Amino acid sequence: MNVALTPELESLIRRKVASGMYKNAAEVVREGLRLLAEEDAWKADVRRRIQEGVKQVRAGQVVDGEKALDGIVRRLRRRGKARGG
Repeated sequence: MNVALTPELESLIRRKVASGMYKNAAEVVREGLRLLAEEDAWKADVRRRIQEGVKQVRAGQVVDGEKALDGIVRRLRRRGKARGG
């Protein structure tokens, strides 16, 4: 496979190799592609969670945000007191 890179990307790869973090250009490219795949998976998970939330809202499965936050704060305070805080 041949890939054409912009001069800026070629320079970035050279700098990464020169830094000693990577042995060669192929390692830099593989790391970049691995990170891209990770980001794609993260985005897919976020989209799935958003869709799930939208379904819950449409089904009326929601709670008042301020009440939920108040409950969390109360539990944290009780937990702090139980630990002697």
